[in-house]
Amino acid sequence: MSEKLEALERRQRELIVQANRERKAFAEHFEAWEKPLSWADKGMDAVHFLKSNPILWTSAFAALAHYKPKIASKVLTVGWGAMKIVKSAKKLI
Repeated sequence: MSEKLEALERRQRELIVQANRERKAFAEHFEAWEKPLSWADKGMDAVHFLKSNPILWTSAFAALAHYKPKIASKVLTVGWGAMKIVKSAKKLI
């Protein structure tokens, strides 16, 4: 029984060492992606924040429309077109 237990413990140590090596190799491989993925994650967080607080972007657009109506008109036109494209792309997918 103790031989089996020793063999299992030896195998466990080998697997732990192998897992550490693989973890380090994986981390080195994806180190270059860490910063871009971090920025993408922050962007997604910002989008979710704006989606959950529509009063912020609504009031920002209202202020823009009050002070710069021509720019607000262009923003509204571009935004409306972008939303139409997004909706049609969602239908295709």
